Amino acid sequence: MKKHGIVLMAIVLVMSLLSACSSGNNKEASESSGAAGSGKKELNILMESVPDTDFVKQVVDKFTAESGIKVNIEAVNYASMHEKLVPQLLNATSSYDIIVVDNYWVGEFTDAGWLEPLDSYIARDKFDTSVYSKSMWNMVGQVKDTAYMLPFYNYAMSLVYRTDIFNNTDLKAKYQAEFGRELTLPDNLEEYVNISKFITKENGNSMYGSVMMGLRPDPISVEWLNYLFSSGGDFFNEDGSVRINDANAAKSLGLYIDNMKNAAPKGAAGFGFDEAFNVFAQGNAASFITYNWMLNKLQDENESKVAGKVDVAEVPGGVSLNGGWGWAIPKNAGDKEASWKFLKWVESFDIAKERALAGGSPTRNDVFTDSDVLGQYPHYVRVQKIINDSHMIPIIPQAPQLIEILGRELSEAVSGGKSAQKALDTVAKEIAELE
Repeated sequence: MKKHGIVLMAIVLVMSLLSACSSGNNKEASESSGAAGSGKKELNILMESVPDTDFVKQVVDKFTAESGIKVNIEAVNYASMHEKLVPQLLNATSSYDIIVVDNYWVGEFTDAGWLEPLDSYIARDKFDTSVYSKSMWNMVGQVKDTAYMLPFYNYAMSLVYRTDIFNNTDLKAKYQAEFGRELTLPDNLEEYVNISKFITKENGNSMYGSVMMGLRPDPISVEWLNYLFSSGGDFFNEDGSVRINDANAAKSLGLYIDNMKNAAPKGAAGFGFDEAFNVFAQGNAASFITYNWMLNKLQDENESKVAGKVDVAEVPGGVSLNGGWGWAIPKNAGDKEASWKFLKWVESFDIAKERALAGGSPTRNDVFTDSDVLGQYPHYVRVQKIINDSHMIPIIPQAPQLIEILGRELSEAVSGGKSAQKALDTVAKEIAELE
């Protein structure tokens, strides 16, 4: 009996040890796997302070209720994001489980290996990426046939204009008398600049034909690129050679300078986005080449004196600058399954539609064409076309440096320090030397 008791005690001890080991292993597995329910109870996300971020904040409690995972969103201004992200992406472990990536940074982040490839998650969970606008998917979705992001929101640029000005009977009659043609929305940049100067002249500089933003480097760069692309220009030829200083580019910069000097408010060469928006919202400009999602803000009577008198159209010439952000999981995130669980939830049709109805900027074609969304925002028919026809900044690691160079030289040309051709020749030379 004593011998049997000793054996029994040994068995109990071994089983206890095995149970403890099993419990520890199960705990580790649950903390590293989200397929069967992640052990991660909180997700930290870094985002830009824009309306779409606010719309995400409004719905995340639903994710917490469904998953038991709390979502903490840190929203900062654009200028702070890159400097906050890079040290985290370089660490052994990131403090952020999810990030949003501007299209400027896509080449840098993927080239450095900072983003988790999503193809295996997408395939496993049968997440349909074909619903995204192709231009958005190619910009903030996949890079070289590998999916690194899910498109979050678009900020393709457009022409926002005053419907009451372009439909003004007296103004239309004067334009017809002076130019022998009807005053309508222009379909090319030459006519756009001509109309902008006419409106400015007729209103004695109290109403400008166009409000512009010449602050360097980003505002002036993103604004002028609409002129470049709509004039048939581009950064590179198909063989990779630089073409940003060709005849199309020089012509587009000449038109841009003409509009800035003769149809925009004094001081516009130093305007950033906020200053330009305020001029338009106060009713002092007839047009504004800006992000398409600004129309919703300008239709808000609490923010705009021109609410009910604005609409959106393609940039004259038909090819605007595309822009957008993508959801991504840092390669060094602690629990990638929990992060992916949130990504596929926040980009599901129902949640994407809910954000759109709140005023968000869609990237999914099925949201753009949804009857409820179009019932509330009928201009999304035009926005979808604007996005599909738009063109993006090259997805290269040196994109931020490229914009710095471009903004500097454009500013020199606008101020008269250099001719348009000489400024673009400098841009071409320095871009060719980027490594």
